[in-house]
Amino acid sequence: MKSIAPVAALFVGLFPMAVQAQEEAAPSSPVTVAGSATIASDYRFRGVSQSDKDMAVQGGLTVSHESGLYVGTWASNLSGWGTFGGSNMELDLIGGYKAKLSDNATLDVGLTWYMYPGGASDTDFAEPYVKLSGTTGPATLTAGVAYAPKQYALANVSNAPNSRGQKQDNLYLWGDGAFAIGGTPLTAKAHIGYSDGNPGLGPNGTSVAPTGTYWDWSIGMDAAWRNLTFNVSYVDTDITRAQASRLQPNFSKGQDGTGSIVDATVVASLTAAF
Repeated sequence: MKSIAPVAALFVGLFPMAVQAQEEAAPSSPVTVAGSATIASDYRFRGVSQSDKDMAVQGGLTVSHESGLYVGTWASNLSGWGTFGGSNMELDLIGGYKAKLSDNATLDVGLTWYMYPGGASDTDFAEPYVKLSGTTGPATLTAGVAYAPKQYALANVSNAPNSRGQKQDNLYLWGDGAFAIGGTPLTAKAHIGYSDGNPGLGPNGTSVAPTGTYWDWSIGMDAAWRNLTFNVSYVDTDITRAQASRLQPNFSKGQDGTGSIVDATVVASLTAAF
């Protein structure tokens, strides 16, 4: 599990910094610092495994201002299909603005910069997003759209005529739902997403939307205790075996041409918030 070590080391270092920042901040401080560390049985990004169906260590840190502005970072180890040119780590830089539309509705506008340290060049890409969330009683609903404008990291480098080296874009639409079960530490969750982007293999054997267009979904349950949250989710896509087979061996566990990294699976994770 050498690929996990850099991520684990990163968040071991970030943890005391976050604690110190919280201790130094006065109760009336306009700035808040929040973070999390997660261990998961698989890292599924929009339904596709980025850790070769193996364990992932992840974490993030966000600094928010009372005005609604925020910046943050998030990271995970990678393996197999998700390595984007050889990197064993994904590092996201995030910035945005949250506007409270009413007591129970929030608009979130921001940008995620996906980075793959140590990997090949031309793998990083930017993806702006807009999210609208609303709460009614124990239910929270979120609708979002993320659009990555044309960039070489998303290009189609197949042998099709006039395709090599062209920049491509990517659209992702999603909806999330959460329902807190009264009198219990449990929260039921559901997600559905739709991808529309570059089919096939990108410049380093990967693609954000590997079959061009597809749906992903999940349904699961959170169990919270103090600052810990345990989640179990069923994750699946509508990518068929025939579609997956055209992307082998990149699209298989171990990249040996067998199995598929989009098979339906159950993902378990434990997250500590600080």
